[in-house]
Amino acid sequence: MRHRRPAVALLAACVVVVSPVSAQRVDRAEHRQFAIENFKTESGVVLPKAIVVYGTYGHLNAARDNAVLLPSHYMANHHGYEWLIGPGRALDTAQLYLVATELFGNGSSSSPSNTAEPYHGPRFPVTTIRDNVEAGHRLLTQDLKITHLRAVIGFSMGAQQAFQWAVSYPDFADRVVATSGTAKTYGHGVVRLEGQIAALTADPTFNGGDYTTPPKKGLEAFGMVWAGWLYSQEWWRRELWKTTAPPGTTLEQYMERFRNFIPGADANDMVLQARTWERHDVGATPGFGGDVEKALRSIKVPFLYMPSETDLYFPVGDARYEAGFMSTVSLVPIPSLWGHPAGAGGSPADRTFLNETISKFLAGK
Repeated sequence: MRHRRPAVALLAACVVVVSPVSAQRVDRAEHRQFAIENFKTESGVVLPKAIVVYGTYGHLNAARDNAVLLPSHYMANHHGYEWLIGPGRALDTAQLYLVATELFGNGSSSSPSNTAEPYHGPRFPVTTIRDNVEAGHRLLTQDLKITHLRAVIGFSMGAQQAFQWAVSYPDFADRVVATSGTAKTYGHGVVRLEGQIAALTADPTFNGGDYTTPPKKGLEAFGMVWAGWLYSQEWWRRELWKTTAPPGTTLEQYMERFRNFIPGADANDMVLQARTWERHDVGATPGFGGDVEKALRSIKVPFLYMPSETDLYFPVGDARYEAGFMSTVSLVPIPSLWGHPAGAGGSPADRTFLNETISKFLAGK
């Protein structure tokens, strides 16, 4: 894997403060990839070879029944869940085998930036959450010979995938956890994403996606728009950004980090994953006729739903609405000022709350 994004898994969707102790206790991932020949996307486009990059932690037991799936979030790699992994945390690899997949469009799995013509750049098909779940299902069943999971646990776009797994494959996992993510991207979320895409693509250098050099101004504008939605308004008022910055950093200096939002990321990749995010809707799953409420009612497995109380991407009100149609749900909002990143352990308190709550849920408590 290219190490093009030092903090990619966390800065793209959140900023996580990792203590020295936690950094020492994170297990190492084994990097892998899985190829699917002639992968037909929901758009109808067939990719001659679709690549899914993934990482594994721990060891698969003889019964092949100790696996947990961790699907990635926006522009993230397979290291994005290490705040949950390790001794004393929710996912202890002494007992569990963890499979962390990377979304199409992240620059490592099949993406606009790494796929040959006729699907290079802006000609890469818009892949859906269901496309990613279908690819993940094939990876598990064909490559790893896993036919059942202990759990699917997802944050943000990973939570979108967790919902889709619960609807598309209702008996595949014993339990499902979704943090800071919903079963559908509603209109307000589409408007937000369109604003961010517009900021990027307005740069003349973007050239409809056929740029010869990165659209630097567009990328900077994208990052600044994203920054305004990332944390809660109170997070900014209390200046909690100071807890993640070197002493003496000014607000203006802190804001500059968003101008280089995801170092080295490709603009077409970023647009592609935003389009994937926009199109998320479990109600569009075959058999549900576009009815998200019907799809939510179909979920069978115990489902831990953990919205952030201050998330501007996925408002807690949307989660409460969706939970009303789920018979097996445990709705546990994260009490945090950290907005969207709370769902990935944005602060030490968030990490503790998530690990404790998810640990109890996985243990059936």
